[in-house]
Amino acid sequence: MKKHWLPLFSLLAMLHWCSALAQNTENLVFNGSFEEYSTCPQRIDALGIMSGVDAWWQPTKGSSDYFNACGGRECLTPRNKMGVQEPHSGVAYCGIYCSKENYREYLQTELKEPLKKGRRYRVSFWASLADKSPNAIATLGALFTVDRIADTTWNILMHNETTDLGNGQKQVVATYYTPQVAQPSRYVLIYMDQWNEISGEFIAEGGEKYLTIGNFNSFNRSGVVETRAENTVLSGAYYYIDDVSVVCLDCDAEPQPVDTVPAPAKGDIITLRNVLFNTDESVLLPQSYNDLHSLIDLLNAHPSMKIELRGHTDNQGTVERNRILSDERAKAVADYLIEHGIDRQRLRWKGFGKSMPIDTNDTPEGRHNNRRVEYRVTAE
Repeated sequence: MKKHWLPLFSLLAMLHWCSALAQNTENLVFNGSFEEYSTCPQRIDALGIMSGVDAWWQPTKGSSDYFNACGGRECLTPRNKMGVQEPHSGVAYCGIYCSKENYREYLQTELKEPLKKGRRYRVSFWASLADKSPNAIATLGALFTVDRIADTTWNILMHNETTDLGNGQKQVVATYYTPQVAQPSRYVLIYMDQWNEISGEFIAEGGEKYLTIGNFNSFNRSGVVETRAENTVLSGAYYYIDDVSVVCLDCDAEPQPVDTVPAPAKGDIITLRNVLFNTDESVLLPQSYNDLHSLIDLLNAHPSMKIELRGHTDNQGTVERNRILSDERAKAVADYLIEHGIDRQRLRWKGFGKSMPIDTNDTPEGRHNNRRVEYRVTAE
């Protein structure tokens, strides 16, 4: 039996597009640095002042804000009502509350063109915690949707699905949106004196035309921490946002036929190094999707191939909890593959808890390596 650590990345190169070809580096976001505007902002308004920014708006009643060097005292850059921060570039940026119990503010825009199915995109934006924020969070993210989404409340932006039950009765089920790219909850964006990049790559489902930026997590899943801010304005975490970009990484490349990609041999074990979860959770983070789509491509290229998904944890926690958690994580990967067209009969999954470490559990790096999902080829 052979153990492989990095073969997925070489498979990525074969499965998708030749990296030597030119890439389309055009930013698909209009006015990504918020420099273009119709009116200078004069004050922080309870209803929001995004109407003066070209190509951007607020999708809820949450009052997103605009700051510009031409603005009034409350909305100036670099010094304004929320603190002092030089723009990441230019003379302008926006600001949003990202965690104040269930109150949220978001930024939304329409892309220059819909995203192309199966293509790889990179999204990036910069955030800086305002000086007068008593809290900081982690889970800022970027959500791409086919349709424009909106809500009439001040709360977390939710996906509300209505089912007609007949006889004039309807049922509304609200679920959290899952952004394609988001900051993991363990990496809190706590710096007030610098800009932090939130970025990542993802595979487009196809047709996504709208981008929404903000925090889509509940308060207790946002990684909220207290800061040492003095003279706070309001409770919660407030972030300046600047320089938003969405770039297609392979739209100019020719796809390579997937049937030329060799399959791993029976018995090979391959670690999915970028399949990630928050601590003590089994919900896939958006950063996992690239590797999972590569595995989907591999399975589609080799329809007789079968695999066993294997979950592992570090040595933190009880034996029973780790076994359950590792099993849930392996099943989460299996569910994702099934949702994207892989026959359930080709998959098995099992959790091994902390019983099969591949590194020491005495260091953070070693424990990180031990927390993994891998797959073993059971049939070629």
